[in-house]
Amino acid sequence: MPSFLLLEVLFIFLFSGVRQSHPLQEVHVSRETIGKISAANKMMQCSAAVDVLFLIDGSHSVGKRSFERSKHFAIMVCDALDINPERVRVGALQFSSAPRLEFRLDSFSSQQEVKAKIKRMVFKGGRTDTGLALKYLLRKGFPGGRNASVPQILVVSTDGRSQGQVATPAEQLKERGITIFAVGVQFPRWEELHTLASEPKEQHVLMAEQAEDATNGLLSTLSKSAVCTVASPDCKVQPHPCERKTLETVRELVGSAPCWRGSRGTDAVLAALCPFSSWKRVFLTHPATCYRTTCPGACDSQPCQNGGTCVPEGRDRYHCLCPPAFGGEANCAPKLSLECRIDVLFLLASSAGTTPEGFLRAKAFVKRFLQASLSEDSRARVGVAWYSGELALAVPVGEYRDVPALLRSLDGLPFGGGATLTGHALRQAADHGFGSTTRTGQDRPRRVVVLFTESPSQDEVAGPARYARARELLLLGVGTDAVRAELEEITGSPKRVLVHAGPQDLFHRIPELRRKLCSRPRPGCQAQSLDLLFVLDASASVGPENFAQMQSFVRSLMLPFDVNPDVTQVGLVVYGSRVQTAFGLDTHLTRAAVLRATSQAPYLGGMGSAGTALLHVYDKVMTVQRGARPGVPKAVVLLTGGMGVEDAAVPIQKLRNNGVSALVVGVGPVLREALRRLAGPRDSLIHVASYADLRYHQDALLEWVCAEDLIQIQNPPGI
Repeated sequence: MPSFLLLEVLFIFLFSGVRQSHPLQEVHVSRETIGKISAANKMMQCSAAVDVLFLIDGSHSVGKRSFERSKHFAIMVCDALDINPERVRVGALQFSSAPRLEFRLDSFSSQQEVKAKIKRMVFKGGRTDTGLALKYLLRKGFPGGRNASVPQILVVSTDGRSQGQVATPAEQLKERGITIFAVGVQFPRWEELHTLASEPKEQHVLMAEQAEDATNGLLSTLSKSAVCTVASPDCKVQPHPCERKTLETVRELVGSAPCWRGSRGTDAVLAALCPFSSWKRVFLTHPATCYRTTCPGACDSQPCQNGGTCVPEGRDRYHCLCPPAFGGEANCAPKLSLECRIDVLFLLASSAGTTPEGFLRAKAFVKRFLQASLSEDSRARVGVAWYSGELALAVPVGEYRDVPALLRSLDGLPFGGGATLTGHALRQAADHGFGSTTRTGQDRPRRVVVLFTESPSQDEVAGPARYARARELLLLGVGTDAVRAELEEITGSPKRVLVHAGPQDLFHRIPELRRKLCSRPRPGCQAQSLDLLFVLDASASVGPENFAQMQSFVRSLMLPFDVNPDVTQVGLVVYGSRVQTAFGLDTHLTRAAVLRATSQAPYLGGMGSAGTALLHVYDKVMTVQRGARPGVPKAVVLLTGGMGVEDAAVPIQKLRNNGVSALVVGVGPVLREALRRLAGPRDSLIHVASYADLRYHQDALLEWVCAEDLIQIQNPPGI
């Protein structure tokens, strides 16, 4: 065989294996709209008096696989039909070389019977003679159907490759008032489907390979033509751009090769370059318009505030994926309650450069912040001071009876005028602003000075700022763009400065300030590569409500991390009556996907074994085959109620020996001795009194994850 012929045969062989399930009709809309189309399918019902006959191609050109897809599509349509003798009647006829009646329209009187019969239909095989099947219907009508006063719907499922003429019998059927839907299977010939279909063509040509979408399209057309009402009045049939594809065999010039030809009238043989081609199968696209029903979604009103992402859960329910600082309240409303253990001194400039208006703005901001941030169970203590030449401590930190009393004291703060001596005020605040408490180290709350000024300082600020920071004070600055550089010098970082453009913009900074107050700086951690796995106790000893609090805690821990395949990978394992990988390290590539999957992790109940769960992590999760990255630091965080941990000492040590850091978070009023034995060399144990208190230990856990001796670990080659 010549080489160029062999090449052609090879191309045809290779492309004959194109996947049969390639989507050949795609609606080009947003993911949210696709969700609404899918949701509408579950609501659509046709309950009118109508005769529906399925004419299903059972020829060899379609094949058994596409024949089964046609059956699946017919069954999905039946799910939306009110099948009974007085309402919708359904029949089926299979055609190939000759038509075969599968069952008459009056054979069955219930949806279950019709669906069961369609499932039992057996593939015939043979050539494709669509025209013969249409002529059969012209002679005999709809078998078991009613008179012409009842709408007649013919649903033809075929690849559109008839070996007989179809245009004339199809037109004659339509002249009798029969509505024809042409539904493509496999790689359809769209021009023949258009010949078969009723007008308007775009609304009567569908694709069985996407059964759910095609069902919506068919029912939408019936609704639009008033044959039957298939959805609630709130739902609408709308046009959407879509694309249809055809698989065609095309000839493509590949190049030239030497060839030899005899010359007429002589014995000479001439050499020349002859072109040669190859055959390949390609998809040709055809823009179209598809009509689909969409129903109002729970997210249509954009209920998630402050940049939150709405995730629908059916038609009426949703949940919000919220950015940091907005995750505690419904719909991402500002989570302003200061839940962290902190002492805060608000330091307000009251100098001539600030002006009375600027001083009043600062007071109004502090009042609104405190109204929203302090509650009876708040762990924060607040004080207020003002300065021009000297510091005046109006409210010492924590020395107020209640929040209303604190707010009343702010009303009485006078405007001082005079010089702006910010450096002098910072040194005095470091020495006297937080009282003479003797608590030190871990027992002392974090101490923060929040400086408000709109006027450049008239004394030196760098030295006093270093003095304050050396006394473990966190300095935050709030001001206008005119003092941005000075505030950055005072605080030591642009990230600790909030710049506003006016009064209303200043109030918009409230959530940002709250976040800065309650989040400890962890330089470099979120930018470091890390494989992080959570193991949650989902046993009966924990209970579903406490397990939900664990899920919420893990979600909040994820917010600071940059989740993507190059930085942080996150996985989740749950254990109880069994051990289950909720999602692996490489399953979800974005933080939003991880947050959503964490919310969907199952509660298992039953008896839990932490040891079995950790062995599962060692063997089936924290491995290169399951997404763990070689040379990347790895950490496992086990959250448990303390029961079922007696067998965990050896498995947790196996993980540590293999370069995986492991932290145990034990929840319960009593710290069990079995939990103490799991602590490991880094004292990797956090004890939490109750599940409701987990939120207070977020900083400690993140500090452990971001500790230098974890980040610098280089795993053994086997991980």
